[in-house]
Order: sequence, then C-alpha cells, then structure tokens
Amino acid sequence: MTVRQLTEHKELLAAQRLYESIWRSSTPPVTAELMRALIKSGNYVAGAFDGEDLIGACAGFCSPPAESTLHSHIAGVAQGMRGRNIGQALKLDQREWALARGIRAITWTFDPLVRRNAHFNLAKLGADATEYLPDLYGHMGDDINGGGESDRLLVTWNLAAAQSRVVRATGVVALGISEDGMPERGTTGGHTVLVAVPPDVETLRATNPAAANEWRHAVRDVLGGLLAAGARVTGFDRSGWYVVERNES
Repeated sequence: MTVRQLTEHKELLAAQRLYESIWRSSTPPVTAELMRALIKSGNYVAGAFDGEDLIGACAGFCSPPAESTLHSHIAGVAQGMRGRNIGQALKLDQREWALARGIRAITWTFDPLVRRNAHFNLAKLGADATEYLPDLYGHMGDDINGGGESDRLLVTWNLAAAQSRVVRATGVVALGISEDGMPERGTTGGHTVLVAVPPDVETLRATNPAAANEWRHAVRDVLGGLLAAGARVTGFDRSGWYVVERNES
C-alpha cells in the first residue's frame, strides 16, 4: 500500500466513486470537480493505493492563516479493506503534509455513536475531543447516516504535541509489548519506527529472568539491527519507546 497526493482527473473520479460506494448516497459526498478545486487552492487531497487500485481517500481544507489548522473534511476506505491500517496511513500522511506547511493542528468530526471511530480518533491517533456539535449537517440521506440527525464530535489533533500517544501514532512499531508483557516483533518499514522496552526490567530480572532475557535479545536484534543498518535514535518517549529514524534512501 502506498499513500500519495491525487493529481490526475481519473484519480479524482476514482475517489468520487469510492466515496459514493461507501456512503451510498443519491449525490456524491464530494465531487471530482470540488477535489480539483481543493488541490488548485493548495489543500490536501490524497489516496491510498494497492497497486493501481484506489482503496482509500482523504480530503481537507485549510483554515484561516491565523489559526494554522487543516480541517479534514472527508475520509473513507473501500469496503472489505478494514484491518489493513489504511485509515491510519492516510492520517499519518496528512500529518506529514501539514507539518511540512507549518500547520499546527488538524481538526475533523465524527459521529460520537460509532465506537470504532471514537477508538481510532481518540485512543489510536490521540486527538482531543473539543466540541459537541448537534445536528451539524442537518438531514443526511445516505445509507451510513440513515436519514437521522447528524450529531458530530469535533476533534483536534495537536501535531506538535509531545504526548506519547501522538508519538506512537506517527511511527511504525518495530518492537511492541504483547498483552502478557512480552516483546512482540512488528515491522521496520517506514521512516519513523518505535522500539519498546519493558516497564520495569529490574523487577522483571528478579521475578522472571527468562522474560528479561527475552527482552534483552529482542531489543538487541531490533534496535541493534536498525542502528547497524544506518538508522539513528532521535528520542525516547516517556511511555517507553525508542523513536528511531530510518534512512530510506
């Protein structure tokens, strides 16, 4: 899967059709013409691709300069593609795009009744819920909203924040922690990767030497392997993660 800015008219049409297939509305939530206008005026329009197939898309527009924010208006992932972290890849691409332009925060809205979206936005990405907006869009006749009232929760993603949850959201986990506290191998793909260490290795050495030894070898293999390959440690998050930047050139 790759994420990149959409530029060609056929890509914008594909994004419009993708939104139509997700929302199943009599009118497209966003048209190719509107996305072209957003691109021309310097806004964010990107897609996630599996080969040549567009499997996710996201579009947003910038707020007034004094606010230095990007409002992410719409994002969607193709049916049957859940579980591939496509939504997260789009948000992280959006974050990099925004930071490169001096934007400090991204805002968006979601239906507060949809549990998976609440978890993704608040727990996984670490955005802050900032305002409850009753019936924001009025009657919405698509299949997802079912014609009811369109209450939304506005969230703000502080891109420059140093909170551990934002750091975790912006990197790929190369070594994580399993539910039973053991090292769990991930992937070293991506520019920023994260390497976890146990919460209290001194106690672990006394109570479970075998587990402590497993952590020793896991960190040696993953962190040591990354450094040997030319990566560099750029920080340590207070929740227990080495932040490692890979040289992908």
